[in-house]
Amino acid sequence: MTKQTFLHDKHVQLGARMVDFAGWDMPVQYKSIIEEHKNVRENVGLFDVSHMGEIFVEGVDALKFLNFLVPQDLTKLSDSKAVYCQLTNKHGGLIDDLIIYKLHDNKYFIIANASRVDEDINWMSLFKTGYNVEIRNESHNYSMVAVQGPKACDLIVHMGIKNLPPFFSIKEETFCGYNVLLSRTGYTGEDGVEIVAKNEYITCIWDKLLSEGKAYGIMPIGLGARDTLRLEASLHLYGNDLDENTTPIEAGLSWSVSKDKKENYNGKDVIMRQLQNGVDKKLFGLKMLDKGIARHGYDVYYNNNKIGTITSGGISPMRGDNIALAYLKNDLGLTIGSNVQVMIRDKFYNAEIVDRPFVKKRNKV
Repeated sequence: MTKQTFLHDKHVQLGARMVDFAGWDMPVQYKSIIEEHKNVRENVGLFDVSHMGEIFVEGVDALKFLNFLVPQDLTKLSDSKAVYCQLTNKHGGLIDDLIIYKLHDNKYFIIANASRVDEDINWMSLFKTGYNVEIRNESHNYSMVAVQGPKACDLIVHMGIKNLPPFFSIKEETFCGYNVLLSRTGYTGEDGVEIVAKNEYITCIWDKLLSEGKAYGIMPIGLGARDTLRLEASLHLYGNDLDENTTPIEAGLSWSVSKDKKENYNGKDVIMRQLQNGVDKKLFGLKMLDKGIARHGYDVYYNNNKIGTITSGGISPMRGDNIALAYLKNDLGLTIGSNVQVMIRDKFYNAEIVDRPFVKKRNKV
């Protein structure tokens, strides 16, 4: 049975087109995807992201336990700070990519992908023996909304949060009269916040954001624009750009791997070897030169030889062209400006390797 968020009826009332996403009945769009996308880039958008997983890890060994599970060095994480990282398997592949927040000593909060919560909990539980730690999946008790765009923080301040947390930080706050966790994070490349609240509070928070946000040009935003926004910002999507057979180094995420971490973790030998010796495949950004959209799963060729596969692709509303991410062989000397071909319906379409992100991020303030 498809699950519903506590905002499901709100989406239906707003005329959203609903689709099944990771087992959840979610809004894909309310108006046009391009209109919603541009509104986030120019004003502010409101997203229901309650399908994401919320996991708490607590106990005197919480730090030691989590530090064994991820390549990031969590000993460097101070109270209220967040870090992007990956849950790695024994071969360095990615079970999931996460944001881990340190609420305070011995208590951590994790946001996980909707489709991977059960796998994450199962994997963590496999290594729990010997650690004084409690893993609590609270996804069924919490909802989350994201407020994103150049006017997002102005709106949140207007609604009473005078001291916003710094970028990639979290704080406990009272918002719209309710206790919430408010983090300066997002999945669009724009500035903004994500608000985690108990399920029973979220409809009131949603309504107040839409009401107070009218002066800031707020619009509800569906999963369609969420995907085009994250693609323009070159943010990875688990299941497309990341999976259990891909390491952080291959995915271009070496910046999120601690190079001097002394503690062991799952897959460390593979990841360290790749950092030293390089990788066989690498994630590249492409822009289409011919009129065609490179979709997930399409093959990429160079000199008539298949060299890789598109992982994500679509229209860039802000650039006005078609863009894509692709894993390509890393021993061909391909660089920015190199031309390749994408096979679309049994025909070659020219594409050029370009730098990422595809649009400038404006979230690091």
